[in-house]
Amino acid sequence: MSGPGWGAPGEQHAMPAPGWYPDPDGAPGLVRWWNGQVWSDVTTPAGPGVSVGRAFEPSPTPRTSTAWDAWGDPDPQRPRRRTGLLLGLGALAVVAVLALIAVLAGGNDPTPTAAEDDDPPIATPGQPRSTFPPGTVRIIDEAAGISYPFLGDGWYEWDRGVQLETEETAGQYFVTQEDLPGAVDVFIAQCTSGPLVEAYGWGGGTGTLEGTTQAVADSVRQLYYPQPNERTVRRDEALTVDGAEAWVLEFDLTWDAAGYDATGERAALLLIDVGKPNPALLYLSIPNTHAELYGVIDRVLADVDVL
Repeated sequence: MSGPGWGAPGEQHAMPAPGWYPDPDGAPGLVRWWNGQVWSDVTTPAGPGVSVGRAFEPSPTPRTSTAWDAWGDPDPQRPRRRTGLLLGLGALAVVAVLALIAVLAGGNDPTPTAAEDDDPPIATPGQPRSTFPPGTVRIIDEAAGISYPFLGDGWYEWDRGVQLETEETAGQYFVTQEDLPGAVDVFIAQCTSGPLVEAYGWGGGTGTLEGTTQAVADSVRQLYYPQPNERTVRRDEALTVDGAEAWVLEFDLTWDAAGYDATGERAALLLIDVGKPNPALLYLSIPNTHAELYGVIDRVLADVDVL
């Protein structure tokens, strides 16, 4: 799928590198893993073999609320296209304005100041930044109320912002193509989760798992993939996940679009009634440039736990 751009709008501060740091909750003798963006749920006793960084307080991040707050009309029948291209164009405009200001303010003196030398580099859309703590075997999404397998080396912790379909987003991904048409978008493989936003017919439990899953599938097909595309449904059925009612929809998409390495993708949506106001959504997608990983979808779907 085509992936969103990096971080929160206007974010330019440097973050400490991923690693073990003194537990910010103040637990004596414990260190907590910082993934480069946020604190994880993983702690370990401080001791030999554990390299501990200096204590710090992360800068406050802007309120995310829900994806629909940021992107407008939540009507899934009229979805607004959200890709890295949109975010990237906005970022380029900001960079251009800042560059112009810098030129006007700097006059003829090309020598950077010490502060400029210390500024962190700006990440491009294709540079994953967050890794999982050593020893991670499962991803625990407390907001959604589910856990599922960590897929190992080569998969990075989700750090691309909240997706339209979920109020918060957790999970893993890797970039499969950086040079998409427009030069600012990327294509990714992903395995992500979160509580479903109140926009797809669930309505506090009044909708059905089947109908809601279909609405999400129709929306992501329009939002994240080249148009036109064809869909072949592989699996569309009710199931039980760790004792909870759920619905899974797995499908193949195909397209013929210039500039894309992939000509299709296998995707699956798993919607689980976890007993919360919003069901948990698990979203998996693997482009056919990496078809050898299609088995990952079955592996994850078969090993989901409700917290």
